[in-house]
Amino acid sequence: MNTEQGPAPSPPPLVPPTPAGPPRPTAPPRPAAPPRPGGPPPPAVPPRPVGPHAPAGPPPTAPALPGGALLRAVTSRASARLIGALVCGVLGTGLLGGAAAGAWLAGGGDDRSSAEAAFDQRRGLWREIPVDELFPPELTGEGAGPGGSDRRWIRVAVAPDSDCEEAFDPLLTEVLATVGCHRLVRATYTDETETSVTTVGLLFTEADTEQMAGLSARLADEGLDTRTDLLPRPYAAPGTLAADFGDAQRATWTIGVPPELPVLVYALTGFADGRAVTTPQPAAQATAEDEDSTAALAGLGHDAVGIAERVERGLRSAADRHVREP
Repeated sequence: MNTEQGPAPSPPPLVPPTPAGPPRPTAPPRPAAPPRPGGPPPPAVPPRPVGPHAPAGPPPTAPALPGGALLRAVTSRASARLIGALVCGVLGTGLLGGAAAGAWLAGGGDDRSSAEAAFDQRRGLWREIPVDELFPPELTGEGAGPGGSDRRWIRVAVAPDSDCEEAFDPLLTEVLATVGCHRLVRATYTDETETSVTTVGLLFTEADTEQMAGLSARLADEGLDTRTDLLPRPYAAPGTLAADFGDAQRATWTIGVPPELPVLVYALTGFADGRAVTTPQPAAQATAEDEDSTAALAGLGHDAVGIAERVERGLRSAADRHVREP
C-alpha cells in the first residue's frame, strides 16, 4: 500500500454552501392597526400624514353624495319649507275667518237679544197702557159694516184683569197652554143700535216669538180658528146689555195672533136680546159676500172683526209709543 499519496479526499458536504452575501431583504407588509376597543370604526380614508415627508396636495374632502340622494335632500328641505308655509297660511286664514265669524255671530246675537228684549217688554203692556187706551169707550168703523156701511160701538163693561181660568172652552184652553197665560184683559161692547154685544179679549202670553209664530201657524194650518168646539167665552157684565151674554148666545167669533206681540186677540159676538144660537159661525164666513146666515144678515161677523181689528191696532200703536227697544 502507497502511503505517500496523502489522505483520501473527503466527501462533499450534505449542506449547501452559504451564499456569498445575504439576499436583500424585502420590506415586510405594514401591519394593520388594531381596532380601538369600544370606539368607532377607522375612517375609510386614512388621515393625512404630518411631517416633512407628507405629500403635497389638497386636503381631503367629504365623500360626495350621489346625484339622486342630493336631489332628494334638496327637495326634502324645500318641501318642508313649503309645507310649513302652507300650514301657517291655513292657520292664519282660519284664525282670521274665525274672528270674522265670531264678530258676525256676536253681532247677530246682540240683534236677536235686542229683539227678544223688546218682545218681552211688550208682555207688560196690559198694566202700562191706560184702560181707555186699550179699550176706548167708543170705537168707530167707517165702512166696517155689511155692504160698506159705517159702524159705531160703545163700551158697556171692562173686566178686571185676570188669569185664564174659565175664559175659554176646554179644548181651546189645551191649545193655548203651549203659550201660557201671563194675563187676560177683556171688555164688552154693543153697537149703537144695541142689537149686538161683543166681548173682545187680549191674552198676554208667556211665549217667545217662535212659540207665538207656532201658535199662529197651528191656528191657520189646522183650522183651529174655525172649530166650534174651540171658542172663547164672553164677559157677561151684570147690570148691562151684556148681562145675558153666555156660551149659548155666541153667534160668531174671530181669533188671531198679531205679529211682534206676545198676545192673542179675539172677539165674539151675539145678540143683545139674549137669543140662543145653535151653530156659531166663524167671522170669516159670516162676513163673506152673499152669506145669508142669521149672523151674517145681522152684521154680527162685521161687529166681531171690526172691534178686534181696532183694539189690536190701538195696542200696536200703544206698543210703539210705550216700548223703547234697546
